[in-house]
Amino acid sequence: MRKCDYCFKSTENPDLHEVRKLVAATSRTPRPLDFSEAQRVVEAIEEMPETVGPIHLLKHGACKTYAVGEPESLDAVVIQSESLPEEPYGLGHNAQGLWDLLKNIDNWTAVNVSPAVSTQLGALIKTSTGKRVSYYGDVYHTLTKPVPEIVDHAVRELTAADIGLLEAAGVDGTDFGGLSVLLDEGSVAAAVVDGRIVGSAHTTAQTDRYADIGVGTDERWRNRGFATSAASIVARRIQESGRIPVWSCGEDNMASLRVAQKLGFTEVSRLAYVIKHT
Repeated sequence: MRKCDYCFKSTENPDLHEVRKLVAATSRTPRPLDFSEAQRVVEAIEEMPETVGPIHLLKHGACKTYAVGEPESLDAVVIQSESLPEEPYGLGHNAQGLWDLLKNIDNWTAVNVSPAVSTQLGALIKTSTGKRVSYYGDVYHTLTKPVPEIVDHAVRELTAADIGLLEAAGVDGTDFGGLSVLLDEGSVAAAVVDGRIVGSAHTTAQTDRYADIGVGTDERWRNRGFATSAASIVARRIQESGRIPVWSCGEDNMASLRVAQKLGFTEVSRLAYVIKHT
């Protein structure tokens, strides 16, 4: 398993020059970057399975982005999605820089960071707030061999004609800019029973090289293989687009881990959630 740096490109990379300039003025005072500034941050992030989410959000303008650093180095970046502000991404290995940002950002409860920085960041949060902190592993997998065909007659790929079904199921495509964009740029497959979605899989985020898959099944329809069949369709579409499918889930989410195993995904790295308790 590859060690996860969850960080920025080499400091010798010329893409970092403009990023350092834009964060220099912020010092350790966080401020949301505008869209054009966020696009320059994208160029500094190493593309890997763990950074599909942050890069996708930045490119689609579906997040608030905060940065801190000095001209000679980019210390830390926090990316807070519009769809899930409670769980921002924290990039970089500067725990103090990350905490300088997070303590001035509202509405978050758990930050997703490199395991290398998680313990130090957790200690800073505990010391500063006096609150309890806990940690939770986030496991990343990739699928580099052909996806197996898992057919279920209730499961099919969805199209623009199914937007009403998706809306009724609570899928809104916020991170893509809407359902029509999600269906155009990504892929959605679902089990449809009695005119409603009871289980689905869809592209949650993508970069030039990777695409992440998310799944969900109504509780009373679980253990019927719907998620596995739907995810196989989405994974196949991702591979056809020339990208590598990514599967991420919590370290103890056994149902999700079993689906990943059935489809042939292999664990490649882990991140960690640092959770602050009230």
